Amino acid sequence: MTKNPLIEIPQHKYQALPFDQIQVEHFIPALEVALEKSYKNLEKIKKDSSPPNFANCIEALEFSGEPLSEVTAAFYAFLSANTSEALSALAGDFSARLSKFSNDIHLDEELFAKVKAVYEQRAQLGLTQEHSKLLEDQYQDFLRNGALLKEEEKVKLRAIDQKLATLSPQFQDNVLKESNAFEWLIESEADLIGLPESVREAAAHEAENRQKKGWLFTLDGPSYVAYMTYSANREGREKMWRAYSGRGFQPGSSTNNEQVVLDTVRLRHRRAQLLGYSTYADFVLEKRMAESPQQVMDFLNQLLAKAKPTAQRELEEVKALALEMDGLAQESFRPWDMTYYAEKLRQKKYSFDEEQLRPYFSLPRVIEGAFELARRLFHIEFVEASTKDYPVFHPDMKIYEVIDSKSRDFVGLFYADFFPRSSKRGGAWANTFRDQGLFRGQLIRPHTSIVCNFTKPTPTKPSLLTFREVETLFHEFGHALHMLLSQCRYQSLAGANVYWDFVELPSQLMENWVSEKEGLALFAQHYQTEDSIPEDLVVKIKESKRFLAGYYTMRQLQFAFLDMAWHSTEPREITSVPDFEQQATSACQLFAPEPGTNISTAFSHLFAGGYGAGYYSYKWAEVLDADAFELFLEKGLFSPEIGESLKENILGRGGSEHPLELYKRFRGREPDPEALLRRDGLL
Repeated sequence: MTKNPLIEIPQHKYQALPFDQIQVEHFIPALEVALEKSYKNLEKIKKDSSPPNFANCIEALEFSGEPLSEVTAAFYAFLSANTSEALSALAGDFSARLSKFSNDIHLDEELFAKVKAVYEQRAQLGLTQEHSKLLEDQYQDFLRNGALLKEEEKVKLRAIDQKLATLSPQFQDNVLKESNAFEWLIESEADLIGLPESVREAAAHEAENRQKKGWLFTLDGPSYVAYMTYSANREGREKMWRAYSGRGFQPGSSTNNEQVVLDTVRLRHRRAQLLGYSTYADFVLEKRMAESPQQVMDFLNQLLAKAKPTAQRELEEVKALALEMDGLAQESFRPWDMTYYAEKLRQKKYSFDEEQLRPYFSLPRVIEGAFELARRLFHIEFVEASTKDYPVFHPDMKIYEVIDSKSRDFVGLFYADFFPRSSKRGGAWANTFRDQGLFRGQLIRPHTSIVCNFTKPTPTKPSLLTFREVETLFHEFGHALHMLLSQCRYQSLAGANVYWDFVELPSQLMENWVSEKEGLALFAQHYQTEDSIPEDLVVKIKESKRFLAGYYTMRQLQFAFLDMAWHSTEPREITSVPDFEQQATSACQLFAPEPGTNISTAFSHLFAGGYGAGYYSYKWAEVLDADAFELFLEKGLFSPEIGESLKENILGRGGSEHPLELYKRFRGREPDPEALLRRDGLL
């Protein structure tokens, strides 16, 4: 094999990863070399005959897996955003090897004895807050990963973890394959009734890219959402909706995810019980702001009581418009009608539709607006850099150096990858290629990335975003800021390595600026005339912010209740995925279930991400972000003092302290639970 760039890593500026040189065949050999080095680091800790202390045990463990960090960062970046059949085939093996390494650490009696010895003398060590948190986390990680189990139980735990490590990539691969398998070529312009010119042009461009004539629609977010929002073809909407809602649920298909779901929840439950917890939810929530399943359920039920009556009224209003416009009987109204008629109702109530906004939301200007917000609040600048200095793995990717505008110090690298492709999974996310903190003996700055699936440019127009896509960009940018502005000593505590129900606070907080006049002024200019967005459209954006707030809250609650049901029920009682899903979500359902469709079998947050027993986090963090933004509304949207406080007390501190303490330091008090209800008009 030629030189492996993940073993002998070429030296790029700020040690950027050599994405342009990495091939599929490099990953497993590089992983094997990295594992060998990491195991040697563990052996050094075990063979050290001096009494265990913070440096030779706790810090040494923190740094023991450093050789793995670059290999794993590159692998999972490719797997999610530049995958292939060959790469997907490696995912189970790759994850299983990492799972074994984790088990080998946490089930090692010698290592645990050393950690325990340091932990028991912690009061005499004079540790800083961050030192204490690292020690506490390591000790808890050993306990929560089987250190106290008997030998035969450790064998069972290893087997469970190995199987779980293969199920997650299998689930995601199945969803991606079914998403990519669907395409709908429309050949008659008569079948495009209702679709705006921008949507038609994008569909024609997609057809041309695939060497076809006509208008091609897919299950990629921009294509799917646009069709469901504007197409007057009810049969077409049903076709698209069923394809999207039936992913992973096709009987007899090799990509059917029903058994993957059942196997995953059963193994998670068995693992939790081996460790002494009643359910997987009990295990997960021990390390969350919401400390128990009961606290989560109380929170969700409080929201349900406020949102359901409003949502039912909103749905009836949409149904009434469908009857008025097209004679669609209310009993015939189906899920594939909702988005279409909801948009018609928005147009009727607020005298505008989202297509009027697109010309003011060109992607380059929105990006610059996000950068300008960061400059005003946190005095940092984003300078576009050359891919010669910082290689990328796809031409769509852009790279920026982030600089402190006062000191001119280097803050980090920011990669952005915005457009859908067959090798990229759906949705939007942020991650790091390198966390901030100590690495090979030096404090390093982070390399961050945001990945989205936005409307593509066409030959005649730049990428023009919907309002929701603008919110998504600011959301993921908030995650990136959390990573970029980190000022921690240890990578495992840095940036977004925080409690899962706190991690969405920075991201959701950033969304608030795009609904405010001052925030829109940063970027909302017509892509042709450069005129600022008209005042009347700004007012309508603000007025329509609460539009269908109850309905969309119910949608999120449905996902959260389903998640909690999967992870707090004895799974041996579950024999049918659709039957269980129906029972778990019955209190939140506004439509009767449709045959051939299922949420769980494409619910990647739960079964291919980190949100198992944690989907409630989105609503939990909305309470925090609504309360936090009220402080900006009070003190000024670009208040340097509040921006500095947010940077110092939350964004910079990562997971070095309990999130509630960080929040109270920023806000001056505990969060007001009614802030979200005020914002959404649900009080």
